[in-house]
Amino acid sequence: MRDRKINLNYFSQGIVSISLNETTTLEKLNKLVDAFAHFKGKQGYKLSIKEDYSIPSDLLRTDEILKEEVFNKYHTETELMRYIKRLERKDLSLTHSMISLGSCTMKLNAATQMIPLSWAEWGSVHPFVPTEQAGGYQEMIKQLEKDLAEITGFAGTSLQPNSGAQGEYAGLMVIREYHKNRGEGHRNIVLIPQSAHGTNPASAAMAGMKIVVVKNLENGEIDFEDFKAKTEQHSENLSAIMITYPSTYGFFDANINEITKLTHEHGGQVYMDGANMNAQVGFTSPGNIGADVCHLNLHKTFAIPHGGGGPGVGPICVAKHLVPFLPTNANIPVGTKEAIDGISAAPYGSGLILNISYAYIKMLGTAGLKKATEYAILNANYLKELLAEHFPILYANANGRVAHECIVDFRQFKALGIEVADVAKRLMDYGFHAPTVSFPVAGTLMIEPTESESREEIERFAEALISIKKEIEEIANGEADASNNVLKNAPHTEQLLISDHWDKPYGREKAAYPLEWVRTHKFFATVARVDEAYGDRNLICTCEPIEAYM
Repeated sequence: MRDRKINLNYFSQGIVSISLNETTTLEKLNKLVDAFAHFKGKQGYKLSIKEDYSIPSDLLRTDEILKEEVFNKYHTETELMRYIKRLERKDLSLTHSMISLGSCTMKLNAATQMIPLSWAEWGSVHPFVPTEQAGGYQEMIKQLEKDLAEITGFAGTSLQPNSGAQGEYAGLMVIREYHKNRGEGHRNIVLIPQSAHGTNPASAAMAGMKIVVVKNLENGEIDFEDFKAKTEQHSENLSAIMITYPSTYGFFDANINEITKLTHEHGGQVYMDGANMNAQVGFTSPGNIGADVCHLNLHKTFAIPHGGGGPGVGPICVAKHLVPFLPTNANIPVGTKEAIDGISAAPYGSGLILNISYAYIKMLGTAGLKKATEYAILNANYLKELLAEHFPILYANANGRVAHECIVDFRQFKALGIEVADVAKRLMDYGFHAPTVSFPVAGTLMIEPTESESREEIERFAEALISIKKEIEEIANGEADASNNVLKNAPHTEQLLISDHWDKPYGREKAAYPLEWVRTHKFFATVARVDEAYGDRNLICTCEPIEAYM
């Protein structure tokens, strides 16, 4: 087959499978049939396609399809292009302003890194193509695996997981297999601090583990005494601790080495959540602090795009003793005989996207990667200092420093009827996407400026929040109505502002242009305020009553 440039999927029982799609032509099918005929020593076989079909008539659809207006409105490429552009304009993106989502790192995806995704040499390769036919991919994959292992201080990497959460699951399954291999498959307890990344408990549950929560102290640090008591209590069945470093509270736990050491003393493994790895690269590493496995969110630290449901990559890196258990694949031979089953369909996850992180690492180099970490931490601390004069900052280390993000407290305004969601929505009037709201602490904003942002942009963001505080003070002083004010009515849409009817007790200019620079940075939200999470928490049926179906 291969001498005719046809790849089949070969199984050990002497069976092969083929994969067809809408791009498969009759010519290609006949080429395939001819190859089989040649193998059997026969000739002259040709396929022809009949115009009829064999689907039973009672199963054929007879009603109209795609009746919605959007499917029938645009009949030229020009019209469709303009429609898509109108949709794009509704979306506040990094092209407009900083997106300071704490814990989710929205940073620049540089054009130079993205360009290779459009090259047919990369984009037209099937995930299951024999590795000898994808030499360029293999070279890039092996080098990226090596680079990520070196950055994390570990011995091996699997690029297979398709997301950060799947990376967590894969890492825990590797730990579970390690314990089983040593005759300790009963170990099923996972300790998770309150300051860990939010997906950790779900991943542990999916891996069949039992979760025990470890407390955090008032200053945000992991409560070592509580951790010590729970490791001793569950010593016989301790599988792992899942720890985020720096923590979701935005600072480095000073007792991290003691935590990893004690975990190992009780037979457990240390899973370090790599969500905040962008605050470690070049200065420390999971391996350096005594961890055994970590996953990496390539959309965070290593610059692949984020959001939109994927595609994502959440590789895991592991210490030497866990390398044999990295996941295998049913189609492409990877891993060892001790490997866990594949946790994604493709052997290297979303292989095409690996180009981005490969280019990011190679173009920055050792010095550049370290510099990125420096700027990420510097920017977070600069923003923290700008805001600390006006708002409580919840957590910092003994030197008053945060890591790559900080948590700003807005709960003190609750007495005035102002919720953190009101602040988040008012930020839209200033041209900013809201930071992470009420995670990990309710009533707060978790803010991460990333290394991508300039000093000027960080100062603009801080000025916006400080201006919003002044608007809250107007409510406190009785200068603004407690329920009908710029925060409670935010965001203000363009349609609302130019309407002939204006019933607000403040002017249009105050609503739309609260600071002078907003005029040149203005982004109008297209939808006004909705009922928060009401629709998520209350089932609202829009269908006919059940009697109509009887």
